[in-house]
Amino acid sequence: MSSSLPPISDVTPLLDEAETWSIDQLREHQLQLLRQTLHRVYEHVPHYTAAFDAAGFHPNDLHELADLRHAPLTAKAELRDNYPFGLLAVPREDVVRVHASSGTTGRPTVVGYTKEDIATWAGLVARSLRSAGVRPGDVVHVAYGYGLFTGGLGAHYGAEALGCTVVPMSGGQSARQVQLIHDFGARVIMVTPSYFLSLLDEMDRQGLDPRESPLEIGVFGAEPWTPAMRTEIEERAGMHAVDLYGLSEVMGPGVAQEAVETKDGLTIWEDHFYPEIIDPITEQPVAEGEVGELVFTSLSKQAMPVIRYRTRDLTRLLPGTARPAMRRMEKITGRSDDLMIVRGVNVFPTQIEELVLQLPGLTPYFQCVLTRPDRLDELTVRVEADPNTSEDTRMRLAAELSGRIKERIGASAAVEIVDPDGIERSVGKARRILDQR
Repeated sequence: MSSSLPPISDVTPLLDEAETWSIDQLREHQLQLLRQTLHRVYEHVPHYTAAFDAAGFHPNDLHELADLRHAPLTAKAELRDNYPFGLLAVPREDVVRVHASSGTTGRPTVVGYTKEDIATWAGLVARSLRSAGVRPGDVVHVAYGYGLFTGGLGAHYGAEALGCTVVPMSGGQSARQVQLIHDFGARVIMVTPSYFLSLLDEMDRQGLDPRESPLEIGVFGAEPWTPAMRTEIEERAGMHAVDLYGLSEVMGPGVAQEAVETKDGLTIWEDHFYPEIIDPITEQPVAEGEVGELVFTSLSKQAMPVIRYRTRDLTRLLPGTARPAMRRMEKITGRSDDLMIVRGVNVFPTQIEELVLQLPGLTPYFQCVLTRPDRLDELTVRVEADPNTSEDTRMRLAAELSGRIKERIGASAAVEIVDPDGIERSVGKARRILDQR
């Protein structure tokens, strides 16, 4: 950790009891809650009753945690098929809040929460923030979107539960975001990493040095980002950049959190969520430590528990460090549904991002454009030039980036260097792939 970054106080006195458990205590807790959850969904959710029966699995078949592999997987399609409230395990009247996906590819996925679920969620986000170095009394600037998206309200309730002063800014209005960060003295910002880069650009436009802002910690989530992006943010802004993970189908932000003192992957809050890694093609568990698709089973969710939910996120599980009993997940390398197969070569946007960030003269703003002229897939990487990059340098950078993509990833790609602000900005998740096939 760079000595130029702000100091972080010891979190040990603030740990929840579960964060200090032994592995044996944690596994016993998981087994007990998992048995209860399986019985609840089998008895109260018709979809799971039918799915369990079709798989020849009964909750009584769970004798040890490894037996969960025999239960059926749950995919996003099942949530859409049971829209809006078909997967509730409680009466709809007991649901105090709903969140939903954008529904851009069909029916949205709807998730319900009881009062107890909301309290659990807030507590886990508070725990995540403590692990990130946030402390009671800090001003937390929330630039995640509010509304049906879980990011804004999830972050908001968690920061309040920790005892912070919350600025519920949401996304957009970048100039005002920058003003309020400075005027209110925000020590912490919660935002997507791609939009934070836009805020850093806005500081530059206003003649402000990002390293002189009051921000000391950025809690970034909602999209994959690389270690190179962390370095870019920490060096440019003089602040800690840590990863937050969550998804609405399981709970929202706060399922896993990177500890600021280690920055070595995200601790999964295993007292509430049981993780597995499967091969996304065969759907079978992979060997310990191998990369595959992350699958979650909720252990404490009341309104809408999910069993073996396929996140589509690709990662691997590692032994615990900051919280020794709880496993870590490696930073998300991509999503199985974000995989681009270009003439037989697997390409993820995060691989492109890593190479872009290695070349001075280019900015972190890029898009992968897929086309299919003459029946063959072609990839064009459009990336913004730094304002001070000359035309001759642009041509050299385009050739160099294309060569590195071929050498490091194995795919042929055309590279188009565009003017500053030539790539659309997003106040939420960055749109990295434009599929025009």
